Amino acid sequence: MFVLAFLQVEAQHSTTKVDVVVYGGTPAAITAALQVKQAGKSVLLLSPDQHLGGLSSGGLGYTDSGNKAVIGGLAKKFYQDVYNHYSRESSWNWQSRASFGNRGQGTVAMDSAHRTMWIFEPHVAEDIFDSWVRDHQIDVVRGAYLDRQESAIVKEGTTIKTIKTVDGKIYEAKIFIDATYEGDLMALAKISYTIGREANHTYEEQWNGVQTGVFQHRHHFIAQISPYKREGDPSSGLVYGVSAQDPGQYGAADQKLQAYCFRMCLTNDARNRKPFAKPIAYDPQHYVLLQRLFRAGWDEAFQKFDLVPNHKTDANNHGPFSTDFIGMNYNYPEASYAERKSIIEAHRRYQQGLYYFMANDPSVPTAIRTKMAEWGLAKDEFEDNDNWPWQLYIREARRMLGHYVTTEHNILGKRKVEDPIGMGSYTLDSHNTQRYVTKEGFVQNEGDIGVHVPAPYAISYGSIIPRSDECSNLLVPVCLSSSHIAFGSIRMEPVFMVLGQSAGVAAVLALDNDGVVQHVDYGMLKKQLLESGQVLEKK
Repeated sequence: MFVLAFLQVEAQHSTTKVDVVVYGGTPAAITAALQVKQAGKSVLLLSPDQHLGGLSSGGLGYTDSGNKAVIGGLAKKFYQDVYNHYSRESSWNWQSRASFGNRGQGTVAMDSAHRTMWIFEPHVAEDIFDSWVRDHQIDVVRGAYLDRQESAIVKEGTTIKTIKTVDGKIYEAKIFIDATYEGDLMALAKISYTIGREANHTYEEQWNGVQTGVFQHRHHFIAQISPYKREGDPSSGLVYGVSAQDPGQYGAADQKLQAYCFRMCLTNDARNRKPFAKPIAYDPQHYVLLQRLFRAGWDEAFQKFDLVPNHKTDANNHGPFSTDFIGMNYNYPEASYAERKSIIEAHRRYQQGLYYFMANDPSVPTAIRTKMAEWGLAKDEFEDNDNWPWQLYIREARRMLGHYVTTEHNILGKRKVEDPIGMGSYTLDSHNTQRYVTKEGFVQNEGDIGVHVPAPYAISYGSIIPRSDECSNLLVPVCLSSSHIAFGSIRMEPVFMVLGQSAGVAAVLALDNDGVVQHVDYGMLKKQLLESGQVLEKK
C-alpha cells in the first residue's frame, strides 16, 4: 500500500499536514479521498481498519441498489469495475459464468447495457478499492484509530486544527471529513447528534419512533411463541434475547438501535467450504425461540441466502429469529474501543452459534439441518480472520443534527431540497429494534419497517455539514443529518459512495474559498458535481 514514507519514521508525536484528512476506511471515505486527490489537493486517508471497503468488502455483495439510474460518479465506476472483473473468465474459479445466472436485488446482476455489476464477492470489492488508492497514490494510514479523549482535538473557535490518533500521531488539515459508520470525529468535535429514534411528532413523521403493531415484512412472529423458559410459565423466566421491558408507546422516541449482524459469505461448494465450528461458550439455549419456530412450521431459514458469484452468498437476516442480534447493540455508538470489540465479539459468537445450531442440533428439523450442513464459510474469503467478515453491519449509530435535517418528507417526495448533492431511492427500511413480551404473553419483535419510496429523491448539501456555530471545516457524509427513518433509506452503500464523493468536491471548493464548508457556493458545487458524473435529478 502506498503510504507516506515519513509516517513510518517520524517520532510518535509528529504532526502530518495535508489539505484534507478523511477519517474512515469505508467506501464513502475512499470516494471522498479520491475526489480530493483528483482535484490536485493533498489528502490523507486515516483508516481505523486494516482492510479498506467497510461493509462492501465485508460481506455485503448483494447490493441494495434501488434505482440504478441515480447512482453516478465514482459509485457507478465501482460497479463498472466489478463488471470488468467478472467479464474475465479467470474470475470464475468455482463456477462458470453461465451457471451463475443473472439475478440481482431488483435488477440483473450483470447489466451489459451499462457495463455495471451489482453482485460481487468480498475480496473483489477490497481489491478494487485497494487499486483505487494505489493507482491514484492516495496516502493511507491503516489501523489509525482516533483518540477520542477531549484533549485529542484542537479547535480554534469553530475550526478543527488538529486531531490525534491513539498512537500519538497528530494530523493537521484545513478540511476534515468523517466518513465512518460511527461518527467518532463528529462527536469529538462536539457537533450535535442524536442516537435512536425520534418521536413521530418531532418532525411530523409517520414511520419514526416505536412501531408496535407494524408488520411490513415477515420479520415478526406470526405464530404464537412462548417467551418463557418453560412454555407458558412466566415464573420460569424469559428465554435468552427477550426483553422484560415494555416496548413503549407507538410513535414514541427512544435511544434504541436497529439490530446489527454480519453479512455472511458462505459457500456450499465442498472444495472451498469450511464447516461451521462450535463457538466458544456455545449455548444451545440461546436458540430456543428458533427451535420453537421450527416446531410451529416456519420454513424460511434459507430465504436470504442471496447468491453472489463462485457458489457463494451474501447471507442476510430473514424472519422473526435470524442473524440480527436484536437488542444487543444499544451501547455500541458511545462505547469505548474495548467495549465495541466486546460487542462485536458477542455478535460473532451469536451468529456462529446460530449456524452451528442449525447444522447440528437434533431439535432442528432434519431437512433444515441437512441443508445447513451443506453450507460453510468460504475458505478463500477473510483469510486473516478465520474466514469471518471483518466488518459488523453497523446499520445505524450516531446521526448528526446539522444544517439541514432530512426526514421522511424528503424521502417520500413531499418536500424538495434546493441544494442536492446526490440521490437515494431505497425503501424506508429499518430492521427490528427490540424483542419483547406482548400483553397476551407471547414473544414479538418491533421496529422493522419497509415503506415504498415512490421515486428517487434528492439529498441536501445541508445534511452533510454541521451548523455553522458548531464547526466550519468538517463534512459528514455517512452519519449525516437525518431522522432515523429517513436514514433507513439513505444508509445504502451506493448512496454513501455518492455522498462521499460529493463531500470531496465540497471540500476542494471550501479550500479554494475561505475554508468554511457552509460558505461553499452551491452554483459552483452543482457544476462540479455534474462534471464529476453525479446525478442530481431523475430525468
